[in-house]
Amino acid sequence: MAAAAAAAAAVGGPQPPQPEEPAQGPALDKAATAAHLKAALSRPDNRAGAEELQALLERVLNAERPLAGAAGGEEAAGGGGPAEAEEDALEWCKCLLAGGGGYDEFCAAVRAYDPAALCGLVWTANFVAYRCRTCGISPCMSLCAECFHQGDHTGHDFNMFRSQAGGACDCGDSNVMRESGFCRRHQIKSSSNIPCVPKDLLMMSEFVLPRFIFCLIQYLREGYNEPADVPSEKDLNKVLQLLEPQISFLEDLTKMGGAMRSVLTQVLTNQQNYKDLTAGLGENACAKKSHEKYLIALKSSGLTYPEEKLVYGMQEPSAGTSTLAAQGFAGATGTLGQIDSSDEEDQDGSQGLGKRKRVKLSSGTKDQSIMDVLKHKSFLEELLFWTIKYEFPQKMVTFLLNMLPDQEYKVAFTKTFVQHYAFIMKTLKKSHESDTMSNRIVHISVQLFSNEELARQVTEECQLLDIMVTVLLYMMESCLIKSELQDEENSLHVVVNCGEALLKNNTYWPLVSDFINILSHQSVAKRFLEDHGLLVTWMNFVSFFQGMNLNKRELNEHVEFESQTYYAAFAAELEACAQPMWGLLSHCKVRETQEYTRNVVRYCLEALQDWFDAINFVDEPAPNQVTFHLPLHRYYAMFLSKAVKCQELDLDSLLPDQEMLMKLMIHPLQIQASLAEIHSNMWVRNGLQIKGQAMTYVQSHFCNSMIDPDIYLLQVCASRLDPDYFISSVFERFKVVDLLTMASQHHNLVLDVEHERSMLEGALTFLVILLSLRLHLGMSDDEILRAEMVAQLCMNDRTHSSLLDLIPENPNPKSGIIPGSYSFESVLSAVADFKAPVFEPGGSMQQGMYTPKAEVWDQEFDPVMVILRTVYRRDVQSAMDRYTAFLKQSGKFSGNPWPPYKRRTSLHPSYKGLMRLLHCKTLHIVLFTLLYKILMDHQNLSEHVLCMVLYLIELGLESSAEDDSEEEVSMSGPERCHDSWFPGTNLVSNMRHFINYVRVRVPETAPELKRDSIASTSSDGLGSLQNSGTAQVFSLVAERRKKFQEIINRSNSEASQVTRPKIPSKWSAPGSSPQLTTAILEIKESILSLLIKLHHKLSGKQNSYYPPWLDDIEVLLQPEIPKYNHGDGITAVERILLKAAVQSRMNKRIIEEICRKVSPPVPPKKITAAEKKTLDKEERRQKARERQQKLLAEFASRQKSFMETAMDVDSPENDIPMEITTAEPQVSEAVYDCVICGQSGPSSEDRPTGLVVLLQASSVLGQCRDNAEPKKLPITEEEQIYPWDTCAAVHDVRLSLLQRYFKDSSCLLAVSIGWEGGVYVQTCGHTLHIDCHKSYMESLRNDQVLQGFSVDKGEFTCPLCRQFANSVLPCYPGSNVENNLWQRPCNKSTQDLIKEVEELQGRPGAFPLSISSETNLSKEMESVMKDIKNTTQKKYRDYSKTPGSPDNDFLFMYSVARTNLELELIHRGGSLCSGGASAAGKRSCLNQLFHVLALHMRLYTIDSEYNPWKKLTQLVHDMNPQVGNEDQQPEVPVLYHDVTSLLLIQILMMPQPLHKEHFSCIVKVLFTLLYTQALAALSVKGTEEDRSAWKHAGALKKNTCDADKSSEVLLSFVISELSKGRLYCEEDAQECAMVSPIAWSPESMERYIQDFCLPFLRVSSLLQHHLFGEDLPSCQEEEEFSVLASCLGLLPTFYQTDHPFISAYCLDWPVAAFDIITQWCFEIISFTERHAEQGKALLIQESRWKLPHLLQLPENYNTIFQYYHRKTCSVCTKVPKDPAVCLVCGTFVCLKGLCCKQQSYCECVLHSQNCGAGTGIFLLINASVIIIIRGHRFCLWGSVYLDAHGEEDRDLRRGKPLYICEERYRVLEQQWISHTFDHINKRWGPHYNGL
Repeated sequence: MAAAAAAAAAVGGPQPPQPEEPAQGPALDKAATAAHLKAALSRPDNRAGAEELQALLERVLNAERPLAGAAGGEEAAGGGGPAEAEEDALEWCKCLLAGGGGYDEFCAAVRAYDPAALCGLVWTANFVAYRCRTCGISPCMSLCAECFHQGDHTGHDFNMFRSQAGGACDCGDSNVMRESGFCRRHQIKSSSNIPCVPKDLLMMSEFVLPRFIFCLIQYLREGYNEPADVPSEKDLNKVLQLLEPQISFLEDLTKMGGAMRSVLTQVLTNQQNYKDLTAGLGENACAKKSHEKYLIALKSSGLTYPEEKLVYGMQEPSAGTSTLAAQGFAGATGTLGQIDSSDEEDQDGSQGLGKRKRVKLSSGTKDQSIMDVLKHKSFLEELLFWTIKYEFPQKMVTFLLNMLPDQEYKVAFTKTFVQHYAFIMKTLKKSHESDTMSNRIVHISVQLFSNEELARQVTEECQLLDIMVTVLLYMMESCLIKSELQDEENSLHVVVNCGEALLKNNTYWPLVSDFINILSHQSVAKRFLEDHGLLVTWMNFVSFFQGMNLNKRELNEHVEFESQTYYAAFAAELEACAQPMWGLLSHCKVRETQEYTRNVVRYCLEALQDWFDAINFVDEPAPNQVTFHLPLHRYYAMFLSKAVKCQELDLDSLLPDQEMLMKLMIHPLQIQASLAEIHSNMWVRNGLQIKGQAMTYVQSHFCNSMIDPDIYLLQVCASRLDPDYFISSVFERFKVVDLLTMASQHHNLVLDVEHERSMLEGALTFLVILLSLRLHLGMSDDEILRAEMVAQLCMNDRTHSSLLDLIPENPNPKSGIIPGSYSFESVLSAVADFKAPVFEPGGSMQQGMYTPKAEVWDQEFDPVMVILRTVYRRDVQSAMDRYTAFLKQSGKFSGNPWPPYKRRTSLHPSYKGLMRLLHCKTLHIVLFTLLYKILMDHQNLSEHVLCMVLYLIELGLESSAEDDSEEEVSMSGPERCHDSWFPGTNLVSNMRHFINYVRVRVPETAPELKRDSIASTSSDGLGSLQNSGTAQVFSLVAERRKKFQEIINRSNSEASQVTRPKIPSKWSAPGSSPQLTTAILEIKESILSLLIKLHHKLSGKQNSYYPPWLDDIEVLLQPEIPKYNHGDGITAVERILLKAAVQSRMNKRIIEEICRKVSPPVPPKKITAAEKKTLDKEERRQKARERQQKLLAEFASRQKSFMETAMDVDSPENDIPMEITTAEPQVSEAVYDCVICGQSGPSSEDRPTGLVVLLQASSVLGQCRDNAEPKKLPITEEEQIYPWDTCAAVHDVRLSLLQRYFKDSSCLLAVSIGWEGGVYVQTCGHTLHIDCHKSYMESLRNDQVLQGFSVDKGEFTCPLCRQFANSVLPCYPGSNVENNLWQRPCNKSTQDLIKEVEELQGRPGAFPLSISSETNLSKEMESVMKDIKNTTQKKYRDYSKTPGSPDNDFLFMYSVARTNLELELIHRGGSLCSGGASAAGKRSCLNQLFHVLALHMRLYTIDSEYNPWKKLTQLVHDMNPQVGNEDQQPEVPVLYHDVTSLLLIQILMMPQPLHKEHFSCIVKVLFTLLYTQALAALSVKGTEEDRSAWKHAGALKKNTCDADKSSEVLLSFVISELSKGRLYCEEDAQECAMVSPIAWSPESMERYIQDFCLPFLRVSSLLQHHLFGEDLPSCQEEEEFSVLASCLGLLPTFYQTDHPFISAYCLDWPVAAFDIITQWCFEIISFTERHAEQGKALLIQESRWKLPHLLQLPENYNTIFQYYHRKTCSVCTKVPKDPAVCLVCGTFVCLKGLCCKQQSYCECVLHSQNCGAGTGIFLLINASVIIIIRGHRFCLWGSVYLDAHGEEDRDLRRGKPLYICEERYRVLEQQWISHTFDHINKRWGPHYNGL
């Protein structure tokens, strides 16, 4: 304290009156002091007040305190440690701001003056925001959810997205978005009606805040210790944590609205304040120390404080900077600086580079002021400095951004940001966390630079462009290396090293993205394009990337380390070069901008010239190396294209001389040749990464910045260079020159034989693409879009989103064609049909797809475009297959079609020269040679080569038609070399020119030589041949060299005597080539005659070609004949001959002549042996391939159909017969096939057979409700789901109620369990020997392959159908069905049967096989029983009060049977109306299951005292046995028993197999009990009046003959019996009022009774169907009761159908009806004496359950998302990172959340066990997908929400609106109910309880 007081004295302020009190005094004093000071300051003369306040603040905000405390130094003076002092200081500030009032009231008061025109809400990464392209002016526009939903965006192109770097809401900012999109809150320009702020409200703030902020800055200075190394993250974070409350306080101030923000702006930007506080405290030691630390920090950052070096500060005014930069850079890159690897900053990276030393440009020439000078003049500037120094802490960033709605602040902050730009770059480069830091930088910069007005202002006032370009250049300079392209030793060119962290980690992207962002503003881009200095610098920057990541072909061994640097290289070229280029291009769209294009082209060419000089390039590229990165070429190409297309510039005015053009074409051509080499596997030793590069180069995101400009540039060069030179260059680059000879053998010096064919295909394909692609040669944007779309759709059907992704859009967002824009949708609907999403029975879910329309296949399919755009070669094949399929289907062509020829759009006049390539002799010679070679079956020529040759001929014919030059004129001036080949250059006339003899160079071994000797002795005499047209030996290479020389001489005419030295070809190894001699071949063919012979050859018939115009002269007049559009090679030849004839009379005549001279037969041996060998080898391979495909397809379809029938739960018809249950009557024993060993035979005790089964616990039954409407998923806080009305809950309540009042063992026989966690058994129907199964499991255990299931848990897949299973259910020996027993009519009386049943039950273990002897079968039965028990959890098995009691097992076992029967009922739709054996029935294993259960149930004997059978069939004489002993609980009254459970108990207690007559007897007896229960329940339901009416009505008829079969009589008797007790008397008046009185009519009573009894009848009928194999009859819904009753034998046979059916007819009482009813009612009467309420509740059993359903989901996904993604979890009260919701019960859970983990189980897994007994269905809120948890495995099921195009949006990446797909949801529900998740979904994985 003393120090503070001393300091205050030193300042000169009077000591405050009580120095100690206020600081430690209660808050009241603070308030009083504050009020006193506020009053003092409000006086006109407020100096004294001001000084007093200063002193107080000086004392309270003492910078030394907190950090000293933190450092663990002396105890802080304020007592109570640093934290308290901190809080105390903040309390003081709050009090002072409020001027004595309450702080909250003060906040409210300030908020009232908020002119909120802007939203400005700042968010951090992962926040969910919206972007609307319709409303956005800037592409970066974003809105918070609230503003978005309050605005009107219906029908707009918007999406929801997760913010990657953070952002801010732009609502209300008309610079960034259109006002129509503003939300309701920000629409009103409210500044006018807000009253002006009263002066005294914020007066204190103006005094207090400067000190507060200065205090914060001092803390930051203090905390930053500049050690020798970089300060550790930890230290920085520690300081920041301490400052958390201060920064939060500032942040809260910013949220008070505009009034407070403007005060803060004043404080932050006021230079006077800053000067006074930071520098003025001369004597104060503490402040001095802090100032020194600040200077040290500046210095260590490589920055100078301007006072020290006035030189820089005094630099010439800003106008001069750019010219200075220009001179500087010209110098900088021209002379390479010293090579220097000891630069301290980059020490870390340099060792790893070995010999490739880094290159530093000499840095003396840079504009230093940009890089190294910083002067802070205000708090804002220093705050930003520290924010950068501390690597952009999130809190600081948020505070700085929260201030942005203040316009004055925005400008000041932007300028400050620009001023620190270089410093940001340096910090970013050093940062360890560059990713996080990049995001934070962009978070800020995108808010500043997206605003055009602001960007323009900063560009003008702060040289933003100079700074950005310089900083980028400086950044890249740190990782330059010497280029090894072309001339390794003497190269002067430097390139970036792609292995550097800077490029590998994309560290440069924040700066580049800012640059791209500001170039999108027209005013800024114009400044850039006008500034020559900047353009020079920029081209310099681009040249750093020219030729980076050079690949050298490995010739000997495989490269040991595959570098992955190519990712970095492609990303760098796209982001740092191409995107700025597209940005600039978007502003060069009109004539007025011609000047800009000229500037760019000029500096681009200069940079290219420098580059050629630097790498010493003459005319031959170095062999075996390629770089895919030529950004300078691409800049040049794209600006040329723009100039011609949009700016009407003359192309020639922008082109350099011929020599430069020759150089320009070399490297792009080298890339095209290398692509062919890579695809020919010539680069395999370079590893996979080289293929990766070739694919990336043409991939959709890169192609329009890479391959398209390259091809365009080659097209430009081709149109201006000599065509012969160009063509020869192409074949030379592709290394196939030696192949182009007439001789049948040749020797290629540069290519292996196996690569020749694919390289030749590559060369021809390239020429076809070059000549037919029109992307930049005159197509409009819409035509381009259409062509791209057709090409993608032809390869495969596509979803809407993948189309958007695959179509190369102009990467710059402002280009106009944005995906999803109007033109995209309209083109899409024009070329494609939509296929709605379907669901296949195999379980794979289809998305909505677009498929090409028929007319698109017919007219627009363009193979050239497809080849250009395919990343994988197989896509071309796929397109051709689809095309073939279309032709077959539409009946246009049935064979194997060739790629169709598509007419091209016309060329732009500037590029007409391109067509000269088609009319040059060199090409014609090549075409002639290839046709001849194909005809003569020379090796290494394929159908593809022929196809391309014909394509080129056709292109030539088509282009000459445009020129309209009739060929007679085309005899051009004298050409030397090929006179002997062709007379002119026009293809049309050259086609008919006959070539008689050709001189060739051949190896001495060639067959031509032997043949030649005969020719020479011929009478003709060789001498005369010489001049009659022997074509010379033709060398493409010599030809190209000669032309090159000519061109060079022409351009160097002033120094014509000096020709360039020839560079010796490095790769022709001398001596390796064999001796070549010259031979003369007799050819006597023309192109036309070759084509006609080809036609014969292709069709395999002599004279197959007949000119069509001879029959129909019309053919020549209509050029387009549809019949020639599609077809194979024959059609192509016919089409070409027709075109040739149309174009010239001479050709027509010659074709006719050739056809007339019946062509001499080709030697027959050709057609057999040689042709078979060469052409057929391919064909045979092809056929074998096709055969194999066919076989595979057939096999697959068989398997598929099998899987479908095996999987499909709802298709009884098409099932494969796998019946086990229905054997033929005469077969006494069932025979089983083992699917493992293949043997068939009966199941025996020693070698039992078993059914493959899947046991799973299921709670589906428990989810039934009594309401058919499914519950809705809650989407507001009000909606909740309560589970008390589910079947499981009702049964639970009933059991616990019984257990309260009755004997436990008896209770456990009165109900069934298994509604929740019941065990469901299903089988695929295949059987296997149990010993085979054991060895199968053993082999699975030893199998190392990763399986989707756990063998240790007994899981496996059925060896035959691969269905998932986990147990084997033994088949009981003997016949399945007791046919012989039930077929004879039963004539025993009911009484006899009842006796038999009783005796059979009493016989312990009376089994055909004795249990005592341990057979294999009984062991297996025990083990499967164990499996069944272990399938479900203990809590679902144990309901007894005494744990482990045998009654529990007993209950569990018959409940398993009940569960399976009830589930089958549900699978049949809840009733048996459909009848028949359902699909489930055919593969049912109930029969086997019953044997297993019965076997185990018989081990428990029920004490004959308690056997319910006795109570049902005998009258007990002693009526009140239980009154005596009160302590013992009574047994459950018979009327409270669940009749279906009794049925199962009775049947399972009988020896198996059961006789049908016994079964019927049991059903009859139980029906009487059921009927009585129905009457009792009805009597309780009725009112007192109803009851008395019923009682009287029945009493009258009691003595009629059929009294015991009349419901009225029985009802009245039940009522009168029950009235004896207190069952009815409890009713009070109010209860009656609650139950709405129903008017009971005899019909409604009958209906009630039937509904009550139906569930029992259904289960009994199903049971009968399974045990005895009878079919179920089908019926109408209303007659279900009567049909089932007669099927069960309840209806007497004499029953007539004419009068209405009454359920009482079915009664068949075993003993006198009224006596037994009296006996049953007596039990209830004695119970209701004490518990009338419960007695009544237990009588009414709810038996009418509706089918189970999943929750009903809302139509629009957004409603779910908005409610749940911010909802807090009820367990951990946090907002989960991955929220999920259960679709069965609506519970909200944390997926994978460690917060809600219990005993190593995460919440979803836990919930799946509690809610679904191990099966959980969860909707993942943030991903819109559904996951299924089944036991220990899980799978992603897919999504039930699709967008407007029928597509899923997993992880909400696209963020388009999603709508429910009802079909999919039904499928999901169906799989849940039928328990088929395991079979249908294929991709399961273990979840290790971590979900």
